[in-house]
Amino acid sequence: MSALDPLFFLVFPYVAVVVFVVGTVYRYRQKGFTVTSLSSQFLEGSRLFWGTMLFHIGILGLFFGHLFAFLLPEALLAWNSQPARLLTLEVTGTVFGIATLVGLTLLILRRLTHSRILAVTTKMDVTIELLLLAQIVLGIWIAVGYRWGSTWFASNLSPYLWSLVRFSPEVEAVYALPWAIKLHILGGFLILFLVPFTRLIHFIVAPLHYVVRPYQVVMWSWDRKKVRDPDAGWGTAVSRGGRHPY
Repeated sequence: MSALDPLFFLVFPYVAVVVFVVGTVYRYRQKGFTVTSLSSQFLEGSRLFWGTMLFHIGILGLFFGHLFAFLLPEALLAWNSQPARLLTLEVTGTVFGIATLVGLTLLILRRLTHSRILAVTTKMDVTIELLLLAQIVLGIWIAVGYRWGSTWFASNLSPYLWSLVRFSPEVEAVYALPWAIKLHILGGFLILFLVPFTRLIHFIVAPLHYVVRPYQVVMWSWDRKKVRDPDAGWGTAVSRGGRHPY
């Protein structure tokens, strides 16, 4: 246990949650139009597609895996009592982690190497993406170097997190963990702390209702290549039918 452990794992988690809740509510109510991912698809779409697909599939798999371990640790431990099922879960989690890493790397390279994307990039965009990258790298490192993470998560971290929820912190188990795992825990709370100040906040307005909404037919009559070509003038992006787009 270091002198900073109580600050990092006892005080900071509560600070992060308070800032997340208050900051999110304030931004949504006072600056609602900024609660968006600020899509740059029209600036560059090819690398965005592969990057965002891999990133979102991977991060959702990791999120729900961690959430399940937090909410139902006993069920997870029962599942892991069979070696084959434990191995399947560990491999699946690692695959999700690698997918997230590849997708996020593509998005970061796109942001830093495409001049039109770089022109609308803020310091906070770069900061949060690099922080996410470090968090994913740490997670994969832990999955490879500290085997059977789902089991010790359910056994050690889940009770710690629930003790924070009950306002009766039990942090001794966390103090004894390796430094890589401590950094991973701290990184999770730091990301939560920063969400209200970044474009990550767009997840609170995710269009989940699209799953049950009747489908819509969209007819595209523009020449997509000309529309997305920065050297093509507006008047040259004519439709395939020969009509002007406006």
